[in-house]
Amino acid sequence: MLLWVGLGNPEPSQARHRHNIGFMALDVIARRHGFSPWRKRFKGEVAEGMLGGQKVLALKPLTYMNLSGEAVQPAAAFTKIPPKAITVFHDELDLAPGKVRVKLGGGVAGHNGLRDIQRALATPDYWRVRLGIGHPGHKDRVHGHVLGNFASVDAPWVERLLDAVADAAPRLAEGKAEEFMTRVALLTQETP
Repeated sequence: MLLWVGLGNPEPSQARHRHNIGFMALDVIARRHGFSPWRKRFKGEVAEGMLGGQKVLALKPLTYMNLSGEAVQPAAAFTKIPPKAITVFHDELDLAPGKVRVKLGGGVAGHNGLRDIQRALATPDYWRVRLGIGHPGHKDRVHGHVLGNFASVDAPWVERLLDAVADAAPRLAEGKAEEFMTRVALLTQETP
């Protein structure tokens, strides 16, 4: 079994924030692949489904971003899922809008959700799907940028990205991170 975690904040008013792109990604994956309805569990919402021959437990922590580990750790402990079978979908300032990178382990680059998960799991060795939201240009504008809604001009690339991630999700579940990234890149290319 795999544990896929989408990061975000639970308030309805924050649903379209750039910081919530992890929630958005899991919603589209679950809908596209016929996961069970979302239900409350592990200080979050969970849905279950099959991807690439693997059972996947999708988790959206309702603890707010900075306490994401309070949902991830009990979910992983209860289901006996080791850190290397956990994948976290999150916003990434250091990637251009619409770009995706997958990596195992590493630093948290100032991301408080990742920091709390790393604290709760006592290891950095879990997978991350970094969903590019772009950088606002100056560090003083980061807070407002991540906690701001996607602009209407962003809608086409955000929709393309989320659809591509959902389309390629079975490859990720099969452990084929490179194929996943290649497929997402192909599907998100703008056509003239």
